[in-house]
Amino acid sequence: MNNIEIIRQLETEQTADRASLVQLLDTLTQDEEELLRQRAQQTAQARFGSKIYIRGLIEISSYCKNDCFYCGIRRSNRNAVRYRLSAEQIVSSCDRGYALGFRTFVLQGGEDPYYTDERMCAVVREIKRRYPDCAVTLSLGERSAESLQRLWEAGADRYLLRHETAGKAHYERLHPPEMSYDNRVATLRLLKRIGYQTGAGFMVGSPYQTAENLADDLLFIKDLRPQMCGIGPFVPHSDTCFRDVPHGSLRTTLILLSVLRLMNPNILLPATTALGTIDARGREKGILHGANVVMPNLSPQEHRRDYSLYDNKICTGEEAAECLQCLKMRMRSIGYEITTDRGDYHE
Repeated sequence: MNNIEIIRQLETEQTADRASLVQLLDTLTQDEEELLRQRAQQTAQARFGSKIYIRGLIEISSYCKNDCFYCGIRRSNRNAVRYRLSAEQIVSSCDRGYALGFRTFVLQGGEDPYYTDERMCAVVREIKRRYPDCAVTLSLGERSAESLQRLWEAGADRYLLRHETAGKAHYERLHPPEMSYDNRVATLRLLKRIGYQTGAGFMVGSPYQTAENLADDLLFIKDLRPQMCGIGPFVPHSDTCFRDVPHGSLRTTLILLSVLRLMNPNILLPATTALGTIDARGREKGILHGANVVMPNLSPQEHRRDYSLYDNKICTGEEAAECLQCLKMRMRSIGYEITTDRGDYHE
């Protein structure tokens, strides 16, 4: 099967086998890439029109109990600046976001034991009390089944947990022994059973990654059927052992966005901050390759530089209103409009 036939199969059957996906990633020509991009953009527009959903990102803590080898806030990084937002600061960020038109708030942080179920459930309840028309998304790493159930019952709507790689052996090369690939995957499946709109995702161009790994990621997403999938290029951090590894490829990331769109036509697919970090118009290119979500930062400005997962992160010096206005103009420049819709997943 040639690449044109594989693209047609992805479009009509929403799937392909591992060998075909590896072939596509390894041999796609420039003309074939443009065909893939067009098909992905058309698929996204058929379902979402020219609407781009916004999520207000609130980075609540730079403390983390984990020691992932690639991450700037890993627990062993003594140079990391640590902070925690109080419940009042989190809710105040939502207040500012709501006034700007945000109807989804994403509370993201390291795996910080300070945020107990009691504290997090209280925060979620208060946000939902003030803004019942809004969705609350949590991205707080792996938690127990009991914890995730409590947060769901408190009103959390969505949960993002990137699997980072669908290859167990690859996962173990990027994480310390106490972290379990099997537990990560089991937690993702648990989130779906509880009822969360669930988000997975992976890095592109991470150390030791192969085309076979990426094909496995695509097939994992197809099997898991998450409502959201966040992918972005690996970007190194200067305080990790991977500081000298080059960042992931813009081209490969864009190709994967397009393939994900064709394989999962209704999925919510962000054009990530990491994409904008490695290319000045990376987020716009992501939208043109099939993405339909952007995530401006609502975190207090004084802490944005401190949530340093990787180097050279964009928008760390902007106020939320500035960041949103900039994104609106960027999306208009390519024929899209930001919408204040909650942007729930629909089959």
